[in-house]
Amino acid sequence: MEIAGSSGLFVGGASGMCRATATKFAERGGNVAILDLEQSEGASVAESLGGKFYPCNVMDYDGMEAVMASAIGDLGSLHFMVNTAGGGVAQRTIKKDGTRHALSDFRRIIDLNLIASFNINSIAAQHMATNEPNADGERGVMINTASIAAFEGQIGQVAYTAAKGGIAAMTLTMARDLGTHGIRCMTIAPSLFDTGLTAGIPDEGALQLTKDAAFPKRMGRPQEFAVMAIAIFESAMMNGSTLRVDGGQRFAPR
Repeated sequence: MEIAGSSGLFVGGASGMCRATATKFAERGGNVAILDLEQSEGASVAESLGGKFYPCNVMDYDGMEAVMASAIGDLGSLHFMVNTAGGGVAQRTIKKDGTRHALSDFRRIIDLNLIASFNINSIAAQHMATNEPNADGERGVMINTASIAAFEGQIGQVAYTAAKGGIAAMTLTMARDLGTHGIRCMTIAPSLFDTGLTAGIPDEGALQLTKDAAFPKRMGRPQEFAVMAIAIFESAMMNGSTLRVDGGQRFAPR
C-alpha cells in the first residue's frame, strides 16, 4: 500500500505509539483522523497533523460505529486503521487475603481490550471493503495492539493477559476472514514502552523492569512502534501475524 493519498484512522492517536504512527503517516502524505477520549490532547494532535479529532469511548460500541462512520466520511475512504486503546488492572486470581479477582474487573478489561478491538476492526473492515482495490488487490490494513504479556504474563496480570492473548489469537483468523476482501490484519505486541501509561515509572524502576531484555535494555520508544506499523502498511506480505517489538525481553513472573 502507498501512504501518499491514503487515509488512516488512529484509535488512541492522541498520545504514545499511535500518535507516533499517525505522525509518520501524515509526514509521508497520508490523511489522518485521530480518535481518543474527549479529555485527551487529540484536538491539538490532529491539528498539528492537518487532520481532525473525533472524541470517543471505545467501550461505547454503538457510539464507535457512529464516530468511525463520521471520521471515514470526512476522510472520504479508509485504508489504514491502527488501534492502541487499552489498559489493565493488577489483581491475582486469588489474592493474598484469600479473596478472588473481581469478576467485574476481569470483564471490564476484556471489554476494553478484546471486545472493543474486535468491534473497531469489524467496523473498519466493513468500510475498507467498499474501496477500489489497488493493483495488488489490496483495500486496507488494520493493526491491533497486544503485549508481550499475552505470552509471558506477570503475576497479577491475568485479566490483561487474557485480553491481549485474545487479540493475538484472533489475528490470523480475522486475516483469513478478510482475505477475500483484500484487507490485511496484523497485531503488534510491544514490551514496556515510554508512553503516558509508564510516564510515572522512575528511571531506576524502568531499568529493573527491562533488565531481562537482550538489547536494548530500556523501554521502547513510540517511534519504534511506528516504524513497525508503517512497514506493515507498506508490505503486502505482512498479514495474519503478531509481531513482538520488545528488544528480546521476556517478562519474569514479577
